[in-house]
Amino acid sequence: MKKQIIVIHGGHTFNTTKEYISFLLNYKIDFARILGKGWKGSLQEKLGKGFEVVLPKMPNPSNAKYAEWKIWFEKLFPFLEKEVVLVGHSLGGIFLVKYLSENKFPKKILAAFIVAAPFDDKDPHHSLVDFRPKKDLSGLQIQPKERFFYHSQDDDVVSFAAFKKYKKVMKSAHFKEFKNKGHFNQSSFPEIVRDIKRIFERNGH
Repeated sequence: MKKQIIVIHGGHTFNTTKEYISFLLNYKIDFARILGKGWKGSLQEKLGKGFEVVLPKMPNPSNAKYAEWKIWFEKLFPFLEKEVVLVGHSLGGIFLVKYLSENKFPKKILAAFIVAAPFDDKDPHHSLVDFRPKKDLSGLQIQPKERFFYHSQDDDVVSFAAFKKYKKVMKSAHFKEFKNKGHFNQSSFPEIVRDIKRIFERNGH
């Protein structure tokens, strides 16, 4: 059986088309970041041949809609192994939080890794629109065998306050706090590589 990791990337949400157009007009492209593949794209290389990293391109990440992402995410299910690891970064992180807390996943989730994810609409940097999960996150406590949350104190995209809120409600999760990782837009992420490998080792793979 393949050691399968599904990685959900981030994105942006807007309440109105006017807000979306304003974002496009004012957005400053980081060309160096476009040229690089980032830590998500490097996971396959870093984890090695025994792993299969799946990087689905979610619909319209610049103006994401939860209902559209949910449809696309579920199209992956027939291709998944019996046991998987899920990784979500930023909006992809709260997508997994919302989906797993509100829906039954058809496979066994060895672990869910939630990286720099918002918690609610009180963060001044963004609005979650329809990505906002319900207050009851008990489904997320049940389905993944283990849960990991990563956040950096200097994140200027998603407030570090979100990490503190997850710590209050997710009592049995693992929380890893960083000081200078920003929004984790680096080229590599050795900490998550190490933790993913340990998850599979602990489960006899």
